[in-house]
Amino acid sequence: MFVVHVVVGLATVAVTFAQSSRSVWDGVYTKEQATRGALSSGLCTQCHGDSFQGDPAPPLTGPDFLGKWDGRTVGDLFELIRQTMPDDDPGALTREQYADLLAYIFNLNKFPAGTTELADEAEPLKQIRFQAARP
Repeated sequence: MFVVHVVVGLATVAVTFAQSSRSVWDGVYTKEQATRGALSSGLCTQCHGDSFQGDPAPPLTGPDFLGKWDGRTVGDLFELIRQTMPDDDPGALTREQYADLLAYIFNLNKFPAGTTELADEAEPLKQIRFQAARP
């Protein structure tokens, strides 16, 4: 009987988490934050191109980018960018600047803006799903 209660309890927790978790479609950044990110985007365009569509580095917009990150978390993307970019000086920006750049990337990919800024720490960002298609 104990096993049944544990299984039911775990299933309830999983369903609750799935229902309460947010995605990039829930307005997880602000327009102001994306604007600040655009101001710093020159570091990215050197490798990712003027419109972030790639060349020579991988794209940060469009179907290839969206497909690569679909199902992962915003925290995963934030940490990858923070730890590896810019290519010639990884980690050179502040956490806030990386969050602003990520907001700009979301804006370019047509994810809606909201009223709360994207966090600049990985843990809260890991609660946000990167979902390529609008639900």
